[in-house]
Amino acid sequence: MSNSGQNSDVDVVLIGAGIMSATLGFMLKELQPDLKIELFERLDVMAAESSDAMNNAGTGHSAFCELNYTPQLPDGSVDISKAIKIADQFEISKQLWAYLIDKKYITDPKTFINTVPHISFVWGDENVSYLSKRYEALKKNHFFAEMEYTEDPAILKTWMPLVMVGRDPVEKVSANKMDLGTDVNFGALTKDLIGVAKTKSGFNVHLSHDVTNIKRSKNGDWQVTIKDKVNGGSRKVNAKFVFVGAGGGALPLLQKSGIPESKGFGGFPVSGQWLVCNNPDIIKRHQAKVYGKASVGSPPMSVPHLDTRVINGKRSLLFGPYAGFSTRFLKRGSLWDLFGSIKLNNIRPLMAAGIDNIPLTKYLISEVMQSQDDRVKSLRDYYPEAKKEDWELEIAGQRVQVIKKDPKRGGVLEFGTEVVTAADGSIAALLGASPGASTSVPIMIQLIERCFKAQVKTAEWQAKLKEMIPSYGQSLAKDAVLSAEVRNRTSKALGLV
Repeated sequence: MSNSGQNSDVDVVLIGAGIMSATLGFMLKELQPDLKIELFERLDVMAAESSDAMNNAGTGHSAFCELNYTPQLPDGSVDISKAIKIADQFEISKQLWAYLIDKKYITDPKTFINTVPHISFVWGDENVSYLSKRYEALKKNHFFAEMEYTEDPAILKTWMPLVMVGRDPVEKVSANKMDLGTDVNFGALTKDLIGVAKTKSGFNVHLSHDVTNIKRSKNGDWQVTIKDKVNGGSRKVNAKFVFVGAGGGALPLLQKSGIPESKGFGGFPVSGQWLVCNNPDIIKRHQAKVYGKASVGSPPMSVPHLDTRVINGKRSLLFGPYAGFSTRFLKRGSLWDLFGSIKLNNIRPLMAAGIDNIPLTKYLISEVMQSQDDRVKSLRDYYPEAKKEDWELEIAGQRVQVIKKDPKRGGVLEFGTEVVTAADGSIAALLGASPGASTSVPIMIQLIERCFKAQVKTAEWQAKLKEMIPSYGQSLAKDAVLSAEVRNRTSKALGLV
């Protein structure tokens, strides 16, 4: 690079061109148009890792069908608190996406979001009993008031014919359905958000630029070192605020920052694979996201589902994901990623979490050892008449589950997202996985409130936040009337009704 070694000053550096950086960058430019923002992405395209359509489930995670968000307690009751929280968060995300349409930043919402019914499906007396209890608990909450439930095979056949045709008629089955479910192409949405931000002065995107170091400057700013992977050379950028939204690559960069808040965090990488249907006639026969129960010891990202997708206007059908293990933190990362993340301050949490999660390790080993015949056998639990020749294996995305310190157990493996922020709010990183992208907007709102405390209190920022998120400052979970108003408005704007 001609400016190798040259320093430049900016307000914000975003690391990683995925849904999180895209959401934060877009929102900050809306809140304060004169901010100078630089986004750096190590690959030559945007949204090519976790945000890419084929690297994630594309489910608009709203807890309609995901059974891992509604665990059954020892007394037999079903805890729906997490489901309510996730449904609330997704409604917030939809408000920002509706704002994109209302402002005509994006003309066609179907390029990134489409209506696809969400269905939970189980079989066996014990599971049917659980799903019935889950339905009874959820339908009392306004987020799930429209949920349907049945144990009638004839009705189930109309909901999901592929799942029911060829199934043992004696087998006890049940399902719940929400027609308001969605399929989201987070890769397309990411590109849309960044594309809009790029039209504004002071927002620049640099592809094939790898952030190699983050160091605190004497004046309190952050010095970010970036390598140009195409032209060679490197440069340094001084930023008042840094967001590390690099997916699985966030942990190593956070560790390089040296902030005390990063100590004790580790990562456990989990890879995934899909079976993708190549038969158009079969794809046409299924129109739903059908989620089942996860295997004992499996991570939440491995909950099996027979999944209608809409990618670039074309329908497809996937089943999986099948979990696997790789020491890479990114799909296009290094086999040394895991080992390089091990530090003196996180060895104990890593070891403690490893001991506590031996069943998960065994599960991942069994998944890795599966043959194509084994995978098709699992598919037949959800599609009894599935034929091997109609399905092809495709590698999905890489996820890094968070391992953090725990005073009682030494370390715990977390299945969720974690925002790690410096005490002064000058740097933040997002770690973890599901529900991730679906809750990107509320996560970024929380980050803005933490890291831009003075600005967010101003009348200008408050007014803009309420324009982008009309329910901002109010609880949709506690206000059924407001929730209905918001859902009706966003559904109309996003073409979901």
